[in-house]
Amino acid sequence: MSRKLQADEWLFAATVGLALFGVVVVYSSSAVVAQEQHGNGYHYVVRQAAWTVIGFAVMFAAMRFDYRRLRDGRIVYGLLGVAAVLLVAVFTFPPINGAQRWIRFGGFSMQPSELSKVAMVIFLARFLERRVGEEGALWLTFVPCVAISGFFAMLIVVEPDLGTALMLAMLCLVMCFAAGVRLLHLAAAVGPALVGVLGLLVLVPWRMRRLGAFLDPWKDSQGAGYQVVQSLIAVGSGGVKGVGFAEGKQKMFFLPFAHSDFIFATIGEELGLMGALAVVAAFGLFLWRGVRVSVRAPDRFGRLLALGIVTMIVAQALFNISVVLALLPTKGIPLPFISYGGSSLVPTLFAAGVLLNISQHAGSRNLGAKRDAKESPERRPRRNARSVLAPRGYVVPLWQQPSTLSIREATKLNGRCAY
Repeated sequence: MSRKLQADEWLFAATVGLALFGVVVVYSSSAVVAQEQHGNGYHYVVRQAAWTVIGFAVMFAAMRFDYRRLRDGRIVYGLLGVAAVLLVAVFTFPPINGAQRWIRFGGFSMQPSELSKVAMVIFLARFLERRVGEEGALWLTFVPCVAISGFFAMLIVVEPDLGTALMLAMLCLVMCFAAGVRLLHLAAAVGPALVGVLGLLVLVPWRMRRLGAFLDPWKDSQGAGYQVVQSLIAVGSGGVKGVGFAEGKQKMFFLPFAHSDFIFATIGEELGLMGALAVVAAFGLFLWRGVRVSVRAPDRFGRLLALGIVTMIVAQALFNISVVLALLPTKGIPLPFISYGGSSLVPTLFAAGVLLNISQHAGSRNLGAKRDAKESPERRPRRNARSVLAPRGYVVPLWQQPSTLSIREATKLNGRCAY
């Protein structure tokens, strides 16, 4: 058994700092719109603060229980079942802005696709852990992962929400690659997926207009390219130091969704390049410490689960920032921890809590570690950030290692190597 250590302080600071910063920026970016729409300039920030408190409570709860309990099939398949039911239930509610992505009850609303990402990460970590030694099996390992991920992705595409569906597909590929699935199988899945995405772009007129606006937003700056143009104006107006907190102009009914999907544009305008780089640096810190937790996790399930959580959060952040800077076509992807909305914030803080939970066990050693520590350097297997060099020159991927490997154990794993 691994012993429980202290949670990663840098990872904790990055998580809490981003969430609290999000409350402040939501107030700055939403006050004018809230006053106009609801007669109360604090309407959105009060709700965001409430969701942040709830999210912190969920995060601390996730830090206290043993993350290995998430291996329980009742929890894994229960989460998948709830996510699937909610994704189907959204089609019984009226569309908002032309999309059926939300479940609404009175003043409460939620977006089930956010829950589906967390459920998918937990499922893939458990499933791939149980397939150790069978990573190269097409039908036993790779096809079930793609089938489950593809089912949820298709439900989300129908809403329509192509961006979140692509996030699910990327999570599946990254975690399968890390687990040791054969590259040939991954390549065979990527080809048809790209064809499908291309079809969804070409055959849907409004997506083609959005793609055209991405390529040349100034050609139709008052139509399809309006949001991109206003975002670029906001970022460009900020300069190096910004125009000052709460002094931005684009949030005053020029830039749509300035407090949610395009909140990074508000940060760039009011806090300038320095503020924007500080946010990017915070996500960079989260990435570094999260990957470190994954590498040092005491078991395969913890490694894959930590990697999936880090990929889910950091990739979404990069996607959102790229959309704001017109590096990618416009998609409705929130900025993790910062954008307005509890549907994204609470599941993200729960995932961060699980990651912090794993960090409490990262770096601990079992009895096998003590045994290997007594071995001479010549007999001890060589380690680096990606792999273990086993006898006869075989390379065993990191994600197929137990917390420690003896020469004999590394030799046994050679036949399971997916490379």
